[in-house]
Amino acid sequence: MSDAYFNIVRLIERLHRHFLDVLRTELRSMDVEDINAVQALLLYNIGEDEVVIRDLKDRGYYHGSNVSYNIKKLTEFDYLTQERCTHDRRSIRLKLTDKGMRLCTGVRDLQRHLADQLGNTPELEKALEGAAQAMLQVERTWTDFIRYGR
Repeated sequence: MSDAYFNIVRLIERLHRHFLDVLRTELRSMDVEDINAVQALLLYNIGEDEVVIRDLKDRGYYHGSNVSYNIKKLTEFDYLTQERCTHDRRSIRLKLTDKGMRLCTGVRDLQRHLADQLGNTPELEKALEGAAQAMLQVERTWTDFIRYGR
């Protein structure tokens, strides 16, 4: 079991780096030079929703200083708007601008294209579902360790 666990941990890390490379390539093809792949991924994760910065951190997508810096840059380059919540003035709501939505749509189209390239067979679907279940178990184990320790 430990070999399989170590393999999946290495694979998760490697896939994340590769995915960022894929996003960099797509950004270049879209002539987007003002943001990086991590920032494009942040926009993609926000999508059509209005989110509070705290929610991005709570979901585990980003760390505090990283998300603050990236949000500042994305706002400066007109990909995001920020506004204080009316019911909690300490919270800031984020929403994609039209420019941000166009980029998000481009990333979504890329995702569809890449999924189509994988093919659509029942065997692959089952394998991907199994891989997702395994990664969710790893995530739960890591979350429990962070919360409760050994």
